[in-house]
Amino acid sequence: MHQTMNKVVIVGGGTAGWLTAGVLAARYQAGEHGVEVVLIESPDVATIGVGEGTWPSMRATLQSIGVSEAAFIRECDASFKQGSCFQGWRNGGDNRYYHPFSLPQGYSELNLAPFWQPQAEQISFADAVSQQSRLCELGLAPKQVSTPEFAFIQNYGYHLDAGKFADFLTRHCVSKLGVTHIRDHVVDVIPDQSGYIQEIKTQQHGELRGDMFVDCTGFSSVLIGQHYQVPMQSIQPYLFNDRALAVQLPYTDPNAPIASATLATAHSGGWIWDIGLPSRRGVGAVYASDFMRDTEAEAALMTYLSKQVGATIAQQLTPRTIKFNPGYRERFWHKNCVAIGLSAGFVEPLEASALVMVEFAAKMLAEQLPANRETMIITAKQFNEKFNYRWQRIVEFLKLHYVLSQRNDSEYWLAHRQTETVPDTLQASLDLWRYQPPWHLDTPYIDELFPAASYQYILYGMGFVTDTETRRIRQHDAMQTKAHQLFRENAQRTQQLASGLPDNRSLIEHIRQSKCATP
Repeated sequence: MHQTMNKVVIVGGGTAGWLTAGVLAARYQAGEHGVEVVLIESPDVATIGVGEGTWPSMRATLQSIGVSEAAFIRECDASFKQGSCFQGWRNGGDNRYYHPFSLPQGYSELNLAPFWQPQAEQISFADAVSQQSRLCELGLAPKQVSTPEFAFIQNYGYHLDAGKFADFLTRHCVSKLGVTHIRDHVVDVIPDQSGYIQEIKTQQHGELRGDMFVDCTGFSSVLIGQHYQVPMQSIQPYLFNDRALAVQLPYTDPNAPIASATLATAHSGGWIWDIGLPSRRGVGAVYASDFMRDTEAEAALMTYLSKQVGATIAQQLTPRTIKFNPGYRERFWHKNCVAIGLSAGFVEPLEASALVMVEFAAKMLAEQLPANRETMIITAKQFNEKFNYRWQRIVEFLKLHYVLSQRNDSEYWLAHRQTETVPDTLQASLDLWRYQPPWHLDTPYIDELFPAASYQYILYGMGFVTDTETRRIRQHDAMQTKAHQLFRENAQRTQQLASGLPDNRSLIEHIRQSKCATP
């Protein structure tokens, strides 16, 4: 029971494997009394490559493992992402709204939602409380050329090429952080008498021993799924999507603007993502096979692509089909095995939750890597509780986008509003928010995935109405004065930034052409 944890073996590469390796290796010294990090990956398994959007948390993750932001942007075909833009979700028309990464003006001082609502017909919630939605509309960058690496004027994450990102992390982790990299096939998993994994058997390198094993083998889930038979919890009763068609769309003009938000356009059986990188766009149709045939989904995607680049170019593209079973593991940490990435679970690409769950899991594993098997039992329990809660919150937050829709053009959208498809906890929150807007106490933990502001952006972007007139607050007049001041400050700041920030492509090209250290 007191076996020390000195060697971590990560099975599987890709973004999940190499991010985990980087976070672990950056925290612990190698050698005696340190932690050896080994990553073994099959030479034949390609990166899924759907998760091309990140949250702002990725900046801190990259910085913590010693990556140059300029090198990352240049070598991963990366661009800046300032949030998501939702088109056609509310009623199927041309309406659009933003979920920006920056918090509302004066967020720590006052909840602006009730004071914005009387002017909802004149200005969107995001435009009233944030500068970022307007900056995204203008295609502007989140900072200046002179802003230091990872710093910002407006909060941002990234869009990136997932395959190039995995290669970039591989080079960095091996050359700078001392991660041992083995390319080989795992042919067997060998447990000890207590059921803990003792070693894995490989085709070319024989047996590989370890104290801790991390399953980053994607949907195949070699360790947590195949070996330990830990079942998946399906979330398809709430979120129906289980298919995606993905293409890489070239720019017709190499100097075309690069969108600084993920575009999510609803269609009759799901939605289409559109992600702008410096060299291309990543576009894909997400849909539910119970409501839409594959041919119908491809037709919806081709219609969208034809509007973007014309039918001639669109017809030359061959979409790649990705099938997934939306859900997550009943346990993520079992014995001395932790599942991170697709082996732990996957819902759908909406709001780019996949990579952030990799980041958070790798960070918690690194910070709480148990000293021995006795303390591992305690850590595993905490890890499983934390990530079970986080997956539930993801399901609820993504469902919020669908349940508020007023679309009546298909059974898909109507089914999303049926009571039995709405998680009880989300329904309770919606009942509460009809009389008071989301605020800090609605998100009880300091490390919540989604702050109350995120719920506000979706709710009020989708036309939700909160009745705040049932009771009058004693300090209402003073609060209203403060709210109007914050609205004015936001409008002034928006105007200043709109005239002072470079466009997204200009800043990215400046960074790509500047001298920077290679990883």
